[in-house]
Formats: sequence, structure tokens, C-alpha cells
Amino acid sequence: MSAHRRPFPTRWFAAGGAAVLAGVIGVALLLQSGGPACAVPPSTTTKTGKATFYDLAGTSGNCSFEVPADDLYVALGPDQYADGASCGAYLDVTGPKGKVRVKVFDSCPECDAGHLDLSRTAFKKIGAEVSGIISIKYKLVTNPSVPGPISVRIKEGASQYWFAARIDNHANLLSSVKVAGPGGSFKTAHRTDFNYWLIDSGAGSGPYKIKITDVYGNTTTVPGIQMKPGVVQKTSVSLSGGSSTVAEKTTAAKSSPTPAPKKSPSAAVSPSVSSVAPLSESAAAVPGTTEGALLNLAGDAQPANCG
Repeated sequence: MSAHRRPFPTRWFAAGGAAVLAGVIGVALLLQSGGPACAVPPSTTTKTGKATFYDLAGTSGNCSFEVPADDLYVALGPDQYADGASCGAYLDVTGPKGKVRVKVFDSCPECDAGHLDLSRTAFKKIGAEVSGIISIKYKLVTNPSVPGPISVRIKEGASQYWFAARIDNHANLLSSVKVAGPGGSFKTAHRTDFNYWLIDSGAGSGPYKIKITDVYGNTTTVPGIQMKPGVVQKTSVSLSGGSSTVAEKTTAAKSSPTPAPKKSPSAAVSPSVSSVAPLSESAAAVPGTTEGALLNLAGDAQPANCG
């Protein structure tokens, strides 16, 4: 069984205005070396660009996420969407009226680098809707606050013979996902452009342990994921987010008998189907560097430990 690319949703652009200089976000670049894809830490410098807005046609964007409760999201052009590598990251975008934080949720095939296509709700927070297009500054957020702990959704059609899972609320860009079935060793999943992680040969019948690593080398393991296609399984594991201390590099989070608050990374109890709270507007206060992962321009950065 093979995965199929999610069709691009119909896009409705606001028109007008003059184009401004496009900047690159410096999202994670994938380094293919015969093994799993390993992401390079991206640039967190402020870039200049332009923003338009669109109305989502359908219930989801190309990242396969549910629409955020606050309706604040962004679609990126092909270079910055990076075949799904940017999905789930957060950007701070500043326009004429102020600043808004948006989740990378969708792709915009028509957008050049530096052209951010915002949800209408997000656009109206930083510019006049009648303008249609505005000049902006934007930057990638490191360790942003997220709506809740990590959640996992097994894709429809998955089975013990073909594994596909979407990871949400991971805060930072992801570099690798590995999956182990009962009594088995970890297998490396590969990311699709519709933001599911696949193991074409399957990972057994479950329950699964899923080891998640971000571009800064932070790693945690989510246990107890069931083979329940189409169901969002909420856990109590947090990789990073809020003003929390970042999860230990290449170390599973500590266990907790009850779901942990988002400010304290911890390992999960058995996942359950649940909704998540609205996104907090507070930003994380974190150092500018992480061991083994430099936050300079992507082209100069060193590869993170993929775990």
C-alpha cells in the first residue's frame, strides 16, 4: 500500500498592493545520506516579506492538521513548506497593526519565499483586510507555547503491515520519528509532504512506542499508541513548549501518573481521544543555542543528532 499526495485545496487570495522583498525563513533542510532524514537547525533571524490571506476550502490544509482553535495559521510556498518539513512550526509575523503568532498549517503553491498566506483571522490582526496585501516581518519561534501535549493520529488505511502517523504539538521542527511495536526494535519512519510519517513495511499491530526528535536534538518517547486509524490520540508527553525546560537531549521524558501541564515535559500515560486547549499567546524564553544545534543561518548550521 502506498500513500497519495493530498490534493492542494482551492485557495482564495486577497488582491492588490505592491510586492516587497521576499525573505527566506531558513526552514529545516533535509540531508539525505542513505539513512533517515536529519534536519539542519533553521534560521531564527527576522526576515522581511509580504502577506496575503485566504479562506480554507475544506477542513484541513496540506499539513493534515485540524484547524487551530484560534484560527491562526499560515500557508508557505514550496521552498519554505519544504515538502512538509515546516509543518507544525510557529512564526511570529509583524504587520502595520501589530504582531500575530501563526502555525504552519498548509502549502501555497503560488507563493514565493517570503510570501506568507495567512488565515483571514490572522491577517486582520496585523493589517487592514481591505489592503489585501501588506509588508511584514517574520521569524521562526523557538520552543513556542503549544495548545497541549503531543498527539498522534494514525492514518486511515494503516495496519500492522503499513504504518502512518501524524504528530502534532511538537513545537519545534521535527528531524526524525522512529516507531517500535511490542518487543520490537525501533524502525525509522519517513516523512511525506502531507505530514504523515510512514513505515511502508509496517510496525506490527501495536501498541507502539514512538521516538520523536526535533531539529535541536531534543528527544522524547511516546508510549501506548494504539492502531486506531482516524483517531487523535492525546498523550501527556511534551517535547518542548511554553516557558518549559526543553526535554533532555536524546533522553525520554520522566514519567508522571497524571497528564502533565505543558510547562513540564513528561512521559505519557496511555493516550486517549481528546481535544486540546486554545493556543497560548505567550512566547517561550529560551536560550539562543542548544548543545549540538546552532541557531545561525541554515546554510551554516551543523546537523542535529537525529537520535
